[in-house]
Amino acid sequence: MVKINGKTEAAAGMTVDQYLETANYDSKRIVVERNEEILPREQYSETILRDGDVVEIISFMGGG
Repeated sequence: MVKINGKTEAAAGMTVDQYLETANYDSKRIVVERNEEILPREQYSETILRDGDVVEIISFMGGG
């Protein structure tokens, strides 16, 4: 199991890109932190989520 934004998810074995797609995230408007390290966007398609990973997905919002 992978902890994503504080919730336990059955995402082990998926790439970060696959998870983002299934969870309907716009990868252009977010930053992904995995195990306390920011993951470069170009690594989303090759980084496989593993049991015990802790992931935070931070979305950017515009406003004024």
